[in-house]
Amino acid sequence: MHIFKQLLPHISRLNGAKKYFQASCFAFIHSSPNSSVEVHSQDQEVVIALGSNVGDRLHNFNEALQLMKKSGVQITRHGCLYETAPAYVTDQPNFLNSAVRAVTKLGPHELLGALKKIEKDMGRTQGIRYGPRPIDLDILFYGKLRVRSEILTIPHERIWERPFVIAPLMDLLGSAIDSDVVACWHSFSMHSGGLFESWEKLGGDSLIGKEGLKRVLPVGNGLWDWSMKTSVMGILNLTPDSFSDGGKFESVEAAVSQVRSMISEGADMIDIGAQSTRPMASRISVEQELDRLIPVLEAVVRMPEVEGKLVSVDTFYSEVASEAVSKGAHIVNDVSAGQLDSNMLNVVAGLRVPYIAMHMRGDPSTMQNSENLQYDDVCKQVASELLLRVRDAEVLGIPAWRIIIDPGIGFSKNTEQNLDILMGLPNIQEELGRKSLALSHAPVMIGPSRKKFLGEICNRKAAIERDPATVASVTAGVLGGANIVRVHNVRDNLDAVKLCDAMLRQKRCFS
Repeated sequence: MHIFKQLLPHISRLNGAKKYFQASCFAFIHSSPNSSVEVHSQDQEVVIALGSNVGDRLHNFNEALQLMKKSGVQITRHGCLYETAPAYVTDQPNFLNSAVRAVTKLGPHELLGALKKIEKDMGRTQGIRYGPRPIDLDILFYGKLRVRSEILTIPHERIWERPFVIAPLMDLLGSAIDSDVVACWHSFSMHSGGLFESWEKLGGDSLIGKEGLKRVLPVGNGLWDWSMKTSVMGILNLTPDSFSDGGKFESVEAAVSQVRSMISEGADMIDIGAQSTRPMASRISVEQELDRLIPVLEAVVRMPEVEGKLVSVDTFYSEVASEAVSKGAHIVNDVSAGQLDSNMLNVVAGLRVPYIAMHMRGDPSTMQNSENLQYDDVCKQVASELLLRVRDAEVLGIPAWRIIIDPGIGFSKNTEQNLDILMGLPNIQEELGRKSLALSHAPVMIGPSRKKFLGEICNRKAAIERDPATVASVTAGVLGGANIVRVHNVRDNLDAVKLCDAMLRQKRCFS
């Protein structure tokens, strides 16, 4: 989605405000770091860039974020994660880059000192300028201040020439300018259109996916570039009462056989669920869910065929998520986005695995009642409600670069609303992007497979008869921007996905 192309007609709105915000931004000039009063009487919003290309790069990021928190830097938002080619000194490993927004009471030079201490404690030495380093932490913005001293310049002096800095910085913004501080950051740009125009001048979203700048999600032992192809997630229900295949795969032997079949048909991921979330489903306990899940999960992760594939656990219980990840699951898929277990977000933050946050109102027993089906604009409201849940997740330590969005087809939606979502994925992404461009870039998963609304439209009462309609809905979703499709019938939907991907590649060739 080229959201910045949508922004360009509106950039002129910045121009009139630019002079005002330049005037309201403070000039804060030092001849030395100790010669003036530091600003620390109130929280200041800051932007800090992160980079690493030595050792376990992702571990370095996680450690740096934890040390920042302990140093009085409270992180509120995360950019996407990028794997980037080295700049300036090119004979070195690729970097991981991102950026965070945070609040702190530390003054600019106090903050610099805290970040330099983190770098040193994590093993960074002087070394070659622009050379390899386990962690690199740079202050991009500090409140509405400009800072210039012998050791510190804010905004960072080389920010405007570095796509690997500007890309995650843009992720921290929204297409709507929501505060004086953000407007001030835009005014620091050398372009009248603010940071949006600075990014476009560097190449903008056309740079993403190229060899030197890939947007990635860490999962398993690797980095997943979801722009390369649409992934197919095969569904494995271990429940006796699921709407489509309840009772068919309760034994370990039957479950393993089904996984083997789905992988042979081309599944990239397997989603294992031991609790039914169909409408009006009764809830089982953590212990019951674990009793169903763990024997199958242990058998599945031992299968030779599963090597190189991803396994997710479909649960809204934090204890189940924790146990499943300890047994080899790579992803937590939560239909409630943390609403049905108050500890889920904290637990997933500690697990450091991707988190699928799905939109649902209420719980499976109440989600289809009349109150939960009330929307003025389903796409906008799904986006805004998901944004609130994801913001909570970020504050609790789940970075945006680990989050996958699911608009929740069939959950708290009627037939018409499900159709609106299938056709309106770009609208959902655009609405997310108003407040968070990072979330507008997050992978999107859809799960229309064999759902009731397909049966209502096509007059197919039996769930298994809805596979052709599922293929059609998957096709619409992928062409609208879905990156993962969660399905029962892997073979037929994989064919649809391959065709959609080919059409999208062809379209990009002419754009």
